Amino acid sequence: MGELRVIAFLLAFSPFITAVTSSQCSTNGIPLVRDISTLPQDNYGRPGLSHITVAGSLMHGLKEVEIWLQTFAPGTHTPIHRHSCEEVFVVLKGSGTLYLSPNSHAKTPGKPEEFQIFSNSTFYVPVNDVHQLWNTNENEDLQVLVVISRPPVKIFMYNDWLMPHTAATLKFPYFWDEHCYQTDVKDEL
Repeated sequence: MGELRVIAFLLAFSPFITAVTSSQCSTNGIPLVRDISTLPQDNYGRPGLSHITVAGSLMHGLKEVEIWLQTFAPGTHTPIHRHSCEEVFVVLKGSGTLYLSPNSHAKTPGKPEEFQIFSNSTFYVPVNDVHQLWNTNENEDLQVLVVISRPPVKIFMYNDWLMPHTAATLKFPYFWDEHCYQTDVKDEL
């Protein structure tokens, strides 16, 4: 009878025990259904940004895709950058501007094309196209759900649109992957 009580106790409190024993970078004990509002959120030193990794390669063991929820305060933006993965955005609220330069074979990205984005719109960024996302709405946050392929992402950052591709700075692991990145992870590329 005592064994049944211990088993019942462990079953009742196993979610709490798992939460305590598993870290943010462990795939052990992560529940299948999670409340986004309880996930770790940070700005990674960029005022006006809120980043949540909803499902990630390093945090959750995904191999093919990663999903982020990002919120940009009015006037904030991503760096000018490119990466060797596909990226799909769903605009949940707000509006802004996507700057996109498909000149990955030229010496520099050059003058980007401008695309207006808005609530309930979606867009994708092709592999290695230099891009930047701005919240150009002065009155409302821009919130996007982002899906990337081939995580963890390797970012090449530019100071401006005329910077040569060869001078872009590699940032890997990227800010939200730094605390979970292990050098012994095999890169399949």
